[in-house]
Amino acid sequence: MDAKTQSLACATDAPTRAVVGRFAPTPSGRMHLGNAFSCLMAWLAARSAGGRMVMRVEDLDPRAQDRDVARQLMDDLRWLGLDWDEGPYYQSDRGELYEAAIRSLEDRGLTYPCFCTRAELHAATAPHASDGTYLYQGTCRGLGPQEVARRSALRPPATRIMVPEADDPAGMVAFRDLGYGAQREVLAQGCGDFLLRRSDGVVAYQLAVVVDDGEMGVTQVVRGRDLLGSAARQAWLARTLGYEPPEFGHVPLLVAPDGRRLSKRDRDLDLGVLREQLGDARRVVSMLASHVGLCQQGELLHADQLVERFSWDAVAAHRADIVMG
Repeated sequence: MDAKTQSLACATDAPTRAVVGRFAPTPSGRMHLGNAFSCLMAWLAARSAGGRMVMRVEDLDPRAQDRDVARQLMDDLRWLGLDWDEGPYYQSDRGELYEAAIRSLEDRGLTYPCFCTRAELHAATAPHASDGTYLYQGTCRGLGPQEVARRSALRPPATRIMVPEADDPAGMVAFRDLGYGAQREVLAQGCGDFLLRRSDGVVAYQLAVVVDDGEMGVTQVVRGRDLLGSAARQAWLARTLGYEPPEFGHVPLLVAPDGRRLSKRDRDLDLGVLREQLGDARRVVSMLASHVGLCQQGELLHADQLVERFSWDAVAAHRADIVMG
């Protein structure tokens, strides 16, 4: 690994930092078991290291800006025995920070307007990874000022950031994921120039989470393995914006017997139903923990009783997705 590449490796290659984890729920519906599992693992990882937790509500999308739903999500976490030391912060209140970050990248000549529609993007290439990411072909990267002005008069553009060319070592990101081991991605081949702002003006997830994690001092991001494909571009963008990237720890997904990822559409597995049916948070916490070897099936433990048992070695030994039902 050359010097440029190594400089982009994530925090696992840096001196040990105090652990600051985070919850980052999206208030688009009631919390389900998959959310609960990721939150439990994030909390245990931070608390087992003597770390702190930040609560951040990811409500960038106007359709998910419901404070009552956000409060219900936080109540579900408290019911599970999961607490936090800072927050809640709401992304919908933090737009000025995101816009300032985009302006700083624009001032450095690292961005360009993109006029491609969703249909055009999907027609041009197939998704390259399990997260459904489409490899952007750079269609709008070389548009001249006159063409940009002409197209802007017809429809507002999105904003993309230019990743290094495929043969530039600065665009190769390597890191060790706490759950899934060594990872390596050439950004130009893995994702291409990715979005910072959508054409409707909504700031893109990739930009917002990087700014938030950097500004909040988050040093450890624990989440479902469906987001593993985002880690390299987030680490690179963090460095580009002047932040130290967090270390990443991805955990298995909870899936239905047919392999479909559990979602908020699975009403029988949401926390509202389970709270009514089970009444005892230990039943949920212990069942989830047993799937990664942190306790035996049949044990009934509170979340804080699992802190001493948590280890990334145990989680990494159970990488297969967890079949429910």
